[in-house]
Amino acid sequence: MIDDLWYKNAVFYCLSVGTYMDADGDGIGDFKGLTRRLDYLHGLGITAIWLMPFQPSPQRDDGYDVADYYNVDPRYGTLGDFVQFTHGCQQRGIRVIIDLVVNHTSDQHPWFIDARSSKTSRHRDWYVWSDKKPANADKGMVFPGVQKTTWTRDKQSGAFYFHRFYDFQPDLNTSNPEVQAEILKIMGFWIQLGVSGFRMDAVPFVIATKGAGVKKPVEQYDMLRMFREFLQWRQGEAIILAEANVLPETDMQYFGDDGDRMHMMFNFHVNQHLFYALAASDIRPLAKALQATKPRPASAQWGLFLRNHDELDLGRLTRQQREAVFAAFGPDKSMQLYDRGIRRRLAPMLGGDRRRIELAYSLMFTLPGTPVIRYGDELAMGDDLGLPERNCARTPMQWSAEPHGGFTKCETSVSPVIDHGPYGYEHVNAAKQRRDPNAMLNWTERIVRMRKEVPEIGWGDFAVIATKDPAVLIMRYDWRNNSVLFVHNLDEKPREITFDAGLSDDTGKLLINLLSEDADDRGRHTMVLEPYGYRWYRVGGLDYLLRRSDIETESPGKRARKTLRR
Repeated sequence: MIDDLWYKNAVFYCLSVGTYMDADGDGIGDFKGLTRRLDYLHGLGITAIWLMPFQPSPQRDDGYDVADYYNVDPRYGTLGDFVQFTHGCQQRGIRVIIDLVVNHTSDQHPWFIDARSSKTSRHRDWYVWSDKKPANADKGMVFPGVQKTTWTRDKQSGAFYFHRFYDFQPDLNTSNPEVQAEILKIMGFWIQLGVSGFRMDAVPFVIATKGAGVKKPVEQYDMLRMFREFLQWRQGEAIILAEANVLPETDMQYFGDDGDRMHMMFNFHVNQHLFYALAASDIRPLAKALQATKPRPASAQWGLFLRNHDELDLGRLTRQQREAVFAAFGPDKSMQLYDRGIRRRLAPMLGGDRRRIELAYSLMFTLPGTPVIRYGDELAMGDDLGLPERNCARTPMQWSAEPHGGFTKCETSVSPVIDHGPYGYEHVNAAKQRRDPNAMLNWTERIVRMRKEVPEIGWGDFAVIATKDPAVLIMRYDWRNNSVLFVHNLDEKPREITFDAGLSDDTGKLLINLLSEDADDRGRHTMVLEPYGYRWYRVGGLDYLLRRSDIETESPGKRARKTLRR
């Protein structure tokens, strides 16, 4: 049944093993330490953990340069430690999804070592080669300003190999059936060890045609259906969450018209327009982005996020919009990256203003889709701009005021803990915030719990209710005879608004505030929103569980829209 799709009303939590907890005292986080912290995550209320790469790697790109797909990097533990971790998650009702990085490997991977050894080697065609440097080698770099080319000459083989990312990450020839079969084998291996799915890295590049003669890559969407079919047969509830920063008109190609390709995708289009809305106090482009990404199969779902482990990519905004976001959240060049984004964490971007941080997270939790929290953001952790590129936002978790933030007992850690300024671990840590009922950590725990109690967001149809104030976003969700409504003021000044819930029956007259003792029983509602204020309302009263139907019926909102069209 479609009701069994666990990811439709979940809360994801993204973390890196190496930055979460060091159990062995070697300055590197590992699975033993992560397993010991599962009660913290269980208390936070998250329902799924997304793990960044932990396989053996030279660690030149934070583990995204994989050297062995079938093992655990010794710095993080063993396969036995990993299974102990997944078992601990299952005991607490937490699912695990892991990064599937199959667009490229490390140049230290045995496949590439064999491929470069001879033109007749078994793995030669597993990668993309050219005898001459292609004319378009200076185009298509993922990391402009840092990366100079997409084709590099290999001295050992005397040929050029293709790499969409860094030169130490040669691209796999994913059009090769043998490579595709190996990808399925990798997925099957980790499924057997307890994972519930994969966050597939760089999906548009995985499915694109590659080669010296390819001037305009063509996406091979049938490959996505192959991945999906394999998972459905191997473990029916396993999912693929796609990293695909594509335009809205391409979304359905990734989901599949019949919902037979990717289960989930990150909504980069909404993410970028959300940050413009926060910067300019203007929700109109965000509302358009929400409408543009509204079409999707019933079984598909968006992943909603604020910040992740990469830069905040602003490439989809207009030049004027992008400049507004840079000016508001990353005015200094040291805060920007790759000529397109901001490399900071959320809290320092918002000036440490608790009101704005809460507003941003309230928005993320109430936009259509499944929210994804980045580790440490529940504490409002900061960044270290002295670290290169994206590493500034990948510092170790701050557990306590003990040395190194309670992350390790070593004299040093591989990645330095933030130990200075307002975001230093002595000021921002989990232990301190756990004891403060008003701290960001406890606020996040409450908002996670409340989000799971409003499945209308994950399952329902939404409508943006028009207001005359561009700084105020009002959204209503309808699902199975129930409705919820959310109001957000994105401006630094208070706003007075008047609106109608937009329902055809009398249920819209009563709004019950889910976050405080407050109710409004007038048909047309007038309220004053404080600066950066937000409201979560249950429409029609708190007997919604008694009114919830077992099947999808035509909602009052849909009936109201039909009436207006007539």
